[in-house]
Amino acid sequence: MSISFEGKVAIVTGAGGGLGKSHALELARRGAKIVVNDLGGSMDGSGGSSDAALAVVEEIKALGGEAIANGGSVSDRAGAKSMVDDAVKHFGTVHILINNAGILRDKSFSKMTLDDYKIVMDVHIDGSVNVAKYCWEIMKKQNYGRILMTTSGSGLFGNFGQTNYSTAKMAMVGFMNTVQLEGKKYNVRTNCLAPAALTRMTENLLPGEIAESLPPELVTAGALYMVTEDAPNGVILQAQGGSFGVAAMMQNEKINLGDKATVDDVADHWAEISDMSNAFQRKPGDGLVLNKP
Repeated sequence: MSISFEGKVAIVTGAGGGLGKSHALELARRGAKIVVNDLGGSMDGSGGSSDAALAVVEEIKALGGEAIANGGSVSDRAGAKSMVDDAVKHFGTVHILINNAGILRDKSFSKMTLDDYKIVMDVHIDGSVNVAKYCWEIMKKQNYGRILMTTSGSGLFGNFGQTNYSTAKMAMVGFMNTVQLEGKKYNVRTNCLAPAALTRMTENLLPGEIAESLPPELVTAGALYMVTEDAPNGVILQAQGGSFGVAAMMQNEKINLGDKATVDDVADHWAEISDMSNAFQRKPGDGLVLNKP
């Protein structure tokens, strides 16, 4: 194996199963010391048990690796802080954070309660920010850090019945866009992963023949690259079944309607305004009024 994580300490949230477990095991195989975080709850966020995290720790130890379990909830500030504290206490620091923990409360917007909305936001985006915040100063001080947020095609492109989930997942991109700028001079790089894989969260959504072609391990290959020393910064990596690609924000060249533009002018020129045939990529930090690349 040419890429090594020897000497690195990683926190992987939601690592008791699925993608998180796959990420944690492969990091450990390649030499990283792992904090295996998992609340051990059901897919809707209820309940909790440390059994899943402890089982992954035992698998890592059987591989000859080093790992500890943490059962804190990412959505609880004390729980988020506890996993960072555990990393520092047992392994001295933290170099890598993979924010993977998540839950589902899928319902159409008409049927979704505000409680269904809030708990999904609490776990996905607020939970990811909580853990990143407690890692941030450690990473800055040591002039090294790699943070991977888990976004989704549902966030980037939408999906019926997932208003809460898609909102939280798109928020990951907004968070990444700014912190990758703020962390750049400290060698702290932040990226997003948009995965598709057969996990507990997707097993009831994917047809059998498709599910079989989407093992978590093929997403992990991309996830781990995004936390290497040579990782990019501010990139959305799409990964599924061994296929990888990048998603990006695009814009067209604005049409100048003058300083007396009215709603009628916008309506009259809508075909030109909405023409994306010559669109170009927007990059974080380009500024709010950029017109041309």
